[in-house]
Amino acid sequence: MAVLDSSGSNPATAAARSKARRAKLLDETRMRQLLQMTPDQLVTGVADCGYRTEIDTYSMRLEGAELVEVALKHNLSRELSEVVRYCQGVLKNHVKVYTDRFSYQNAKIVLRAVAANVDSLAHNDVSTEEVSKSILPEENDFNSDWLALVNESSSLKEAVDSMSGTPWGRALSETSAESTLQEMEDALDRHYYSEALSATRMPDPSSSTLRRYIQTEVDHLNITNILRGLREGLPVESRANMLLSGGRIWNATQLRNAAAVDDHAGLVDLLRRSSNFDAVGFEEALSATEGAGTLDSALNWLSHQIDSHLRRMSYLHPLSALPVINYIASKAKEVSELLLIVRGLSAGLDRKVIEEHLSFLK
Repeated sequence: MAVLDSSGSNPATAAARSKARRAKLLDETRMRQLLQMTPDQLVTGVADCGYRTEIDTYSMRLEGAELVEVALKHNLSRELSEVVRYCQGVLKNHVKVYTDRFSYQNAKIVLRAVAANVDSLAHNDVSTEEVSKSILPEENDFNSDWLALVNESSSLKEAVDSMSGTPWGRALSETSAESTLQEMEDALDRHYYSEALSATRMPDPSSSTLRRYIQTEVDHLNITNILRGLREGLPVESRANMLLSGGRIWNATQLRNAAAVDDHAGLVDLLRRSSNFDAVGFEEALSATEGAGTLDSALNWLSHQIDSHLRRMSYLHPLSALPVINYIASKAKEVSELLLIVRGLSAGLDRKVIEEHLSFLK
């Protein structure tokens, strides 16, 4: 990502268009109505919520939950393209700092698919056919280059070499030939946030505002990774490799200390020392995970906090990129929640169980 300057933007117009689109997103009432439908009814229900074009595109070869999933993902990729297109100048560059994360995610999908083709016992068993039919469907023109990578790579090294010249390719070039798939994915995460923070290092208000938000994301990702590392019983070194630098809560030394905590109490104690984090609220959410067998309460709390933080910052800085990014994040959250409903109902899960995992309804 290039370092950004502060000229040539259209923030007022882009913010107005983004707010208009955000107003059309599903509200709690509509989301609850969808949750009460059967898997078959969801096709029509989701189509009537603004996804009919994509539903119709795939209805000739897919049906049910698979049809809805593919349509949702296609709609999101189209929406991302349209939003970036109506932004101009440096505003477009700021918005792309955020939307680039979706390309890094697609790079992960490519790696998983290639790894699965090479080793049928790969942890993430994703076949080439599955990628082209449902994960990165070929009907979606935005997926053409990604599918070409999957089809033309017979090894992870070939996939990495084929991505050279891209930001995610540079991230992967820093890994060794012996790196595992998880290590490559971790490298992609580190590189994305390092690039995003570097691109927003200019002293102008718009860059500084976006940088503060990305730093908050880094902090929340680090807390999430520590929780998961503790839950999985990973050694300190492995937990340290999962953490990202550049956040506001911890400097380099404090980050090493955070990786070395032995339990939840130790993590909360470190967080109490920061004025940039609600340690009391987090501790309450974390206490609900004790004995529950899941981190959902704490992870949902973190997700709600970052959503609220972005929404608040977008109102406080109406001429920055954040109102546009707030819409993109809200749209991505809507798609994520709808996917959860579709997958949960198609798997026969109790609606109460699904609702407990929907941050939209909390």
